[in-house]
Amino acid sequence: MRKQFSILLLLFFCAFNSYSQDTLQEIKVKGNGRSLKKSYSLTANTTILTSKELLKAACCNLAESFETNPSIDVNFSDALTGTKQIKMLGLTSPYLMITEENIPSVRGASQAYGLSFTPGTWVESIQITKGAGSVVNGFESISGQINTELIKPISDIPFFLNVYGSTDSRFELNTHFNKKISDKWSSSLFVHGNTRVSKNDMNDDGFLDNPLAKQINVLNRWQYANAEKGWVSFINFRYMSDQKQTGELNFEPDRDRGTNTYWGSEINTERFDVSTKLGYVFPDMPYQSIGFQNAFNSHDQNSYFGLNQYNIEQKSYYSNLIFNSIINNTKHKFSTGLNFTYDKYGEFVNVNDYSRIDNSVGAFFEYTFDNTENFSVVLGGRIDNHNRLGTFATPRLHVRYNPWEKGVLRFSAGRGKRSANIFAENQQLLASSRTFEFLDSNGKIYGLNPEIAWNYGLSFMQGFLLFGKSADVGFDFYRTDFQNQAVVDVLQSPQKVLFYNLEGKSYANSLQVEFNYEPIKRLNLRTAYKYYDIQTDYLSGTYQRPLQAKHRFFGNLGYETPILDKGKQWKFDYTFNWLGKQQLPNTSTNPVEDRLPEFSPSFSVMNIQVTRTFSSTFEIYIGGENVGNYKQNNVILGNENPFGPTFDASIVYGPVFGQMYYAGLRFKIK
Repeated sequence: MRKQFSILLLLFFCAFNSYSQDTLQEIKVKGNGRSLKKSYSLTANTTILTSKELLKAACCNLAESFETNPSIDVNFSDALTGTKQIKMLGLTSPYLMITEENIPSVRGASQAYGLSFTPGTWVESIQITKGAGSVVNGFESISGQINTELIKPISDIPFFLNVYGSTDSRFELNTHFNKKISDKWSSSLFVHGNTRVSKNDMNDDGFLDNPLAKQINVLNRWQYANAEKGWVSFINFRYMSDQKQTGELNFEPDRDRGTNTYWGSEINTERFDVSTKLGYVFPDMPYQSIGFQNAFNSHDQNSYFGLNQYNIEQKSYYSNLIFNSIINNTKHKFSTGLNFTYDKYGEFVNVNDYSRIDNSVGAFFEYTFDNTENFSVVLGGRIDNHNRLGTFATPRLHVRYNPWEKGVLRFSAGRGKRSANIFAENQQLLASSRTFEFLDSNGKIYGLNPEIAWNYGLSFMQGFLLFGKSADVGFDFYRTDFQNQAVVDVLQSPQKVLFYNLEGKSYANSLQVEFNYEPIKRLNLRTAYKYYDIQTDYLSGTYQRPLQAKHRFFGNLGYETPILDKGKQWKFDYTFNWLGKQQLPNTSTNPVEDRLPEFSPSFSVMNIQVTRTFSSTFEIYIGGENVGNYKQNNVILGNENPFGPTFDASIVYGPVFGQMYYAGLRFKIK
């Protein structure tokens, strides 16, 4: 009985981090060795990226962890900072709820660069859920949720070392130390450092392709588990310092900061995070549990982009109390609880002060029915009171039906509401000569109203045998309808960006068709075609969303040789991405040399990696990104006169620089 309860407590560790009765079932059903996992019995349309999947690419940070996964689109956000932005269902990351062990992580001040603050080696798995998320996690999710699970002290190895270097002069060091303090306490210390030490200008535009950078990131995790009494607890402490310098090759901060001699930018961020979790599983009722989360973080960014100054400080507190149990039997489960969020912003754009305090309190209830065979439904709702958004309801629904063996049909619908952090989410526009203009002033967030959207989705997946080998095919279609949106208009004029409330329609249609096949043992093929129809009514008319390809194709081919004596093995991975034409911002009134066409050309990008495992404790890897050497033309408009009226480094539709090759090693002590 004690052994069985220990297993249940271990399952609770996972449920405690995800807070979903539906997810608890997912932990049970996944037993294969695939690095990217989907379930036929999970209610939500969720894909799980395991640590094995994250090793298939450089994965230096969370933003770079989705290159081999078709559900997420990864693009550069601008031509200067090297920051990668992710999109799901054609919508950028602010419309995603991004959590770390189900505590909101990338939000507010951290929207632009927050994904680069989590090193890839810290990650145990990533859950990607398309469409409306669970009401347990809040009201902001519109297009989906990405939840990151970090490596647990109770299951970590004593020591891990990762060393990485690339041809663009980026170097990284990751070390993990783990210690079992007692039979109930375990602790891990994660230390990450990265730097870029050389100036590179592969496209000869006079500007750095990637910033000079330095980051120190330290995380200390403590875990307590008492299987006999049903208690589990996590305590995390994290400190991070991130410094970036970019701009013209001749820019020197001490000499040129605040002048128009050379254009330059510095972005310096310091973060401190503390989070705790306390969970209890009732020993006599293992289906019943209670959990309490608390998190505090301080985020301080001081930055300038040429002569534009942008400083933002955010102090946040988040608290979540949740109770899980059943109604009569385990086919009927429910989760209920309370959330509280407090955000204090000190935000300054040049001489303008946008400081404010946001807070909200909410209650939620989520009911799950699962007949354990072919049908399940998750129905949830929450009521929140927000000092700026008012009092409002958030309904969410997920349904799963298995019409036959290895076939699963899913439907979801839900509402999301959020306040757009205009400057934090559009920092790339500060690296331009555009002026910022607000056309509405009656709203409570920068004079704008809150964003409200409904998301509906339908998906189907079918597994089968093709020539005696396993394969699956699937599709999903999602539509997001905005009732209100904070429109970011770069189509009116190349000299300004307009912000205003939506008047008319704005929607995003996303269709994805996948085919996955294992033609021979250990050779896996993934393919996906994606179609996006994303349109908004702007002041100048209805247009496709800028910098979003309507058509995309993804392919990934991975092969592993058999494992030989002492764990020797070869691993090969190849990823191909093709992007169709994209609507570009309006540059028609610029001089001829600083004009772009209405649409970008289509292009393709290829990445490769080869890993040689010498034993179960040591391996080396080499790889290349953009090996086809595609580079966007005229990536920085007005680069000859960066303080002139046509300068713009924000119009990026493809790779900024050419080929990049890297190598690294991993060493473990088990």
